[in-house]
Amino acid sequence: MHIIVCVKQVPDTNEVRIDPVKGTLIRDGVPSILNPDDANALEGALAIKDSVEGTRVSVVSMGPPQATAMLRECLAMGADAAYLLSSRVFGGADTYATSTTLAAGIRKIEEVSGRADLVFAGRQAIDGDTAQVGPQVAMRLDLPVVSYVQNIRELKPSSVIVERQLEDGFEVVEVQSPCVLTMVKELNQPRYMTVRGIVDACSQEIVIWDDLAVEVSPDQCGLKASPTQVFRSFTPPPKDPGEILQGNPGEVASLLINRLRKTHAL
Repeated sequence: MHIIVCVKQVPDTNEVRIDPVKGTLIRDGVPSILNPDDANALEGALAIKDSVEGTRVSVVSMGPPQATAMLRECLAMGADAAYLLSSRVFGGADTYATSTTLAAGIRKIEEVSGRADLVFAGRQAIDGDTAQVGPQVAMRLDLPVVSYVQNIRELKPSSVIVERQLEDGFEVVEVQSPCVLTMVKELNQPRYMTVRGIVDACSQEIVIWDDLAVEVSPDQCGLKASPTQVFRSFTPPPKDPGEILQGNPGEVASLLINRLRKTHAL
């Protein structure tokens, strides 16, 4: 079995600040991490690898060269191969263009490492919170997709049975494989890297492909192919803390009526 996991390097949102003048994220000095939902997706693949003999796990990411550090963490956790899609023409991509590039990368991985039986991804990235890339990748690969997977119940020769998280419970879905599954944090607890894994990961090659390698035209990826663009990000100003009226119910009602009369000319 071959499982491909889509992962992303994201800024640690606990440390993110926004430039009040430019309206852009201040990334200087902000640590980057493996996107949490993607860590759950990777753990889901590694758990299958632990239980199904012969399973191989490949991880793929689109990002700048420094994303190799995050991919080495994935290798240290237990992934077998890592691929980075990196090119200046990929920059500025929205979810639409990102899914084009990732789908092309997955096809290339299948060329060199065999067909994927399953494609995993996190539900969403904490720097965008769109939850769109996984389903869009499935669309471009012409594969069925189940989102918000909280449990993988059973793997069959040609299908997989999963629990899909709902607001008030879950539904059980059987989907034909190959397919794309996007995972939520309730799926599992990601494992830690081992010392042996860290040592081995340092010597493993991370394959880096650009737009030419994955055969994607510059017009199909990056900013040029992105119908949505973020012009400004900002932190809303703090709300007025308001005022607490003191007294018995009659006094509070009287104060409130007087205040409303002054404010709204009642």
